[in-house]
Amino acid sequence: MSTQPNAAAKTERLLNLVICLLYTRRPLSKAKIRDVVPQYGTSASDEAFDRMFERDKDELRDLGIPLVTEPFDALFEDEPGYRIDRREYALPEISFAADELAVLGLASRAWAQASLAGPAAQALRKLEAAGVERDDSSLIGIVPRVRTAEPAFEAAKNAVLRRTPVAFTYRTAGSGEVAIRHVQPWGIASWHGRWYLTGFDTDRNAPRVFRLGRIEGEVATDGKPSSYEVPADHQPKAMISTVAVARDPQPAALRVRVGAGHSLRRRATTVAPTGDMWSLISVDFTDTAAFAEEISSFGPDVVVEDPTELRDSVIRRLTGALGPASGPTTGSEGAGG
Repeated sequence: MSTQPNAAAKTERLLNLVICLLYTRRPLSKAKIRDVVPQYGTSASDEAFDRMFERDKDELRDLGIPLVTEPFDALFEDEPGYRIDRREYALPEISFAADELAVLGLASRAWAQASLAGPAAQALRKLEAAGVERDDSSLIGIVPRVRTAEPAFEAAKNAVLRRTPVAFTYRTAGSGEVAIRHVQPWGIASWHGRWYLTGFDTDRNAPRVFRLGRIEGEVATDGKPSSYEVPADHQPKAMISTVAVARDPQPAALRVRVGAGHSLRRRATTVAPTGDMWSLISVDFTDTAAFAEEISSFGPDVVVEDPTELRDSVIRRLTGALGPASGPTTGSEGAGG
C-alpha cells in the first residue's frame, strides 16, 4: 500500500499549522488551532488530536522552526498558547562580498541556455534591483561552459512528453554525414555527460539513438501529438548504453595563443613554443562535436591544425555564430575557435 497520500496529507497539515502560527499576533490555544487547521478538525477524538498535535510540534522544532509556548491569556496562565517567533523564523539580510558576487555573475552566465536560462536571468535581475553590482572584471579569463541542455533539448523534451513526431537535421558521428531524420521520440536521458534522444526512425523503420549535440538547427514538429505509442518496456538509458560507445582517443594539433587556453594546456600531451606568441599543443579527444564546441569558446585564441574533421566542425560553429551576413572564413586563423 502506498504511503504517498498520507505523506501528502501530513505535509499539508504541517504547512497549514506553520501558516496559522506564523501570522497570528497572539498565541493560540490548542482548541483554536484545532478549529483553524482543517486536518485537525477531522480527528476522531480529543485524544487523537492531542497525539497528532504533539507529534507535529516536535516535528516543527526538529525542522528548526521556532515554535514558542507561552500563556495565551493572562488570567489562565496554566493553559499554554502557541505561536512562531517571526524574528527567529525570518532569514537575515543577505550580503555578498566582491568575490562572491563574481561567482554569482559567472553562474548566471554559465546557465545561459535552455531550461534554466529564465531562472538565472531572474536571479540576476533581483540582485541588480537590490543595488548589487557584479564585478565582471574579476571574471576575465574564466569561460563558463556549464549547460543545462543542448539547444535542441527543450523541443526534444516536449516532443517526448507529447508523443509528437519530429524532423531534424542530424550529423552522424565519424563520417560527419548530414541528413534529415524523421523520428517518433520515445525518451530523453543523459549518458556520461551527454544528452540523447531515443525513438523510432520512420525512414529507416527501426529504433535509433540520437545525440542532441549533433542536431543542427531547429527540431520541427512532423505530426500530431499522441499519434504513436511508446513501447511499454522502453528504458532510454539501457537503449543508449548499447549504442553510445565512445571512440578511441585521437590526437588534435592546436595552435594556442600564449596566455590563453589554459584548460587545453593542462590536458595536452605535448606543448611546443613556436616563438611567435603561440604554442603548438597536442590534445587527445573522443567526441568531435563536443571538442569543437569547447575550442570555439576560446575565440581567436585557439586554431585547429589537425584533424580536418575537427577543423571543419569548428569552422561550422564559428560561421553559425557570426550569422548569415558574415562572409566565408579563409586562412588558418579562421580555423580557430
